[in-house]
Amino acid sequence: MKQMKKVTLAVLTTIAMLCGCTATNEEQEIKKISVVQIVSHPSLDTIRDSFTDEMEALGYVDGENIEIEYYDAGNNTSTLESILSTVSGDGTDVITAIATPTAQGAANYADEIPVIFAAVSDPINSGLTTTLEKPDKNITGTMDDVQVDQILAAALEIDPDMKRLGVIYNASEANSVSNIEKAKAFCEEHDIELQEVTITSTNDVAQAVVTLAGSCDAIFSPNDNTVASAMSAAAQSAIEQKIPYYVGADSMVNDGGLLTIGIDYEELGRETARMVDQVLNGTSIADIPVKQFKTDLSIYVNEDTLASLGMTLPQSIADSEQLVMMKAE
Repeated sequence: MKQMKKVTLAVLTTIAMLCGCTATNEEQEIKKISVVQIVSHPSLDTIRDSFTDEMEALGYVDGENIEIEYYDAGNNTSTLESILSTVSGDGTDVITAIATPTAQGAANYADEIPVIFAAVSDPINSGLTTTLEKPDKNITGTMDDVQVDQILAAALEIDPDMKRLGVIYNASEANSVSNIEKAKAFCEEHDIELQEVTITSTNDVAQAVVTLAGSCDAIFSPNDNTVASAMSAAAQSAIEQKIPYYVGADSMVNDGGLLTIGIDYEELGRETARMVDQVLNGTSIADIPVKQFKTDLSIYVNEDTLASLGMTLPQSIADSEQLVMMKAE
């Protein structure tokens, strides 16, 4: 399979000029997939790589019966739009859109090209479909619902005296906003004060940790792409401030976050590939329900972070069959 490309606007212009000079997919009898992600970070890269592995397992061979192009917008919405505009005119048969911002951008082209999204937390409120069972906008895919209630319940098990929770997220990411609303509801129910810091770039994240550490007992971020891209620095800042940082994805735990409860992103990537396979074999998007991952969840804990904070897990978590201990990379 081809390597992912970080696409610049100049490269996109060149690609667009060359598109008219190449043979069409129909002449080559090769299906074309454009895999687009808003940014590169471990969760999204895991989805991309497992998607590639599953396509190979399904019998697709690059250059023989499939052509897969990979694009990374570098967390730049203008670049993302240019990528999607280009692939919409280059004979692409399916757009695979990784993460909510990518899926929302790809939705503008779904009238003509089927879109399969991966790792969208709330496809209905993100405007991608009005129903999960019978997708109605030529868009379907896999959800990575963040189990906010379960994560914060675990935080309360670890520290029953937690009274102030800080949250860090990018308010321009629809998936993050919906998950922060869940955190607010949880805090209201459990009489916990919630303090917000919103960020706009990866450069803001470590300082946001410092800002909250002075007044909060713990910090939480959902599977926010901006935070995830800076998670290693954010986790180190939290360790230095001696404050637990709960997160929305296993890769963020791998990068130093203390704990999450969630899905296996490798399986999510593989299921996304299976959906693309269905479309390539003629199945209508309306007959491919959005896939939710709500069972077989694991509790991911970074043992190095746990030790650095001088914390121990309560028996209810330590004895769980779902516990997966990880080390920071």
